[in-house]
Amino acid sequence: MKAYKVTVNGTAYEITLEAIDAADVKAAPAPAAAPAAPVAAAPAGGESVNAPMPGNILDIKVANGAAVKKGDVLIILEAMKMENEIVAPCDGTVNVVVTKGASVETGAVLCTIA
Repeated sequence: MKAYKVTVNGTAYEITLEAIDAADVKAAPAPAAAPAAPVAAAPAGGESVNAPMPGNILDIKVANGAAVKKGDVLIILEAMKMENEIVAPCDGTVNVVVTKGASVETGAVLCTIA
């Protein structure tokens, strides 16, 4: 064992550390790979709007069949305790494919614009 003195925010602490052999360390199992997010194709001549990150759908600001302009807020996606506005990348008519309260993964199709 070896003693160390550590100062954190102006307060001094005395700690001791024990060296261990590599043979004593148990290897943690590798985490399972996350399943790939299904990505649906956009309709002919249309554009899909995908989730930029995993999260929950807090609110849907447009109705199916509504006309939208580039930059209009379509969906509010909550991720890491932050509300993220998902905006229209182009002008067109929107077809929302998610529901309020749904949990989505990165790349999941939220809506399409034709």
